[in-house]
Amino acid sequence: MLANFLIGLREGLEAALIVGILVAYLVRSDRRELLPFVWIGVAIATAASLGVGAALTFGPRGLPDRVEETIAGSLSVLAVGLITWMIFWMARTAKSLRHHLESSLDTAIAMGKGAIVAMALLAVGREGLETAVFLWAGIQTAGAGASPVAGAVMGLACALALGWIVYKGALRLDLGKFFRWTGLVLIVVAAGVLAHAIHDFQDAGVLPWSSALAFDVSAQIPPDSWRASLLTGFFNFSPATTWLEALAWVAYAIPTLVGFARISFGRRPAPVGAPVGAPAPAAVPAASLLDGGRRAQAGVRATPSRP
Repeated sequence: MLANFLIGLREGLEAALIVGILVAYLVRSDRRELLPFVWIGVAIATAASLGVGAALTFGPRGLPDRVEETIAGSLSVLAVGLITWMIFWMARTAKSLRHHLESSLDTAIAMGKGAIVAMALLAVGREGLETAVFLWAGIQTAGAGASPVAGAVMGLACALALGWIVYKGALRLDLGKFFRWTGLVLIVVAAGVLAHAIHDFQDAGVLPWSSALAFDVSAQIPPDSWRASLLTGFFNFSPATTWLEALAWVAYAIPTLVGFARISFGRRPAPVGAPVGAPAPAAVPAASLLDGGRRAQAGVRATPSRP
């Protein structure tokens, strides 16, 4: 439940920020008449994401167990790839996200109203697709029951509320720190999803050594105990883990965590011409992504930027 809450919160907040940036830019540049076309794109992206989630949930049902487990494992690997790409993409481009979206929106406005719908659809749809696939993988890994679904729904609801509060200027949230620390946790969650994908492949007979256990702590942590539920819900922990599962977890988690930490927490270079040893400039708070929306709420008008 905790892992799915975090996935829903992080992914949902990213989508809410993208929508907030687009809306704030149109309001700030006094082009409110174009807002319905942005909302149409957002609505289509939301419906498409829900459709993907439904297809992933109900599509494989009725298939032979071996085929179903192979499909589940393959989709889990896809989910890990998508979430890893998203985490690194946000780490590299967070500071330029607002400029990129505004430039793309200016280009779409010049092309016509249909292009505005398409631009909003693609910008939000990418986040929605990642959210649908990774949430599905997280829910499948956590097992049966309503708890994983409830965690995902609560995370998305909190993300929408938080995005609205930040847009209105009622809360200054350091989104840079938020995305850095949640990125670290999501990498651990993704490692568990990947290990579970290996488990699915072994059950399907695609991979060997399903009985070669690296460790088995089922006696100390019974699978039906609250401790196992907590570890499974957050870390996708399996009390009986095979060598291939453990190897996949380590091979993914360690280099990915190191690479992400270097990008997100590494020392930023000092400005050109600065004295040797001078401190690097402080990063611009990610909350400034929506400063335009707050200025718009105050009645300030800005000249539209050119692409």
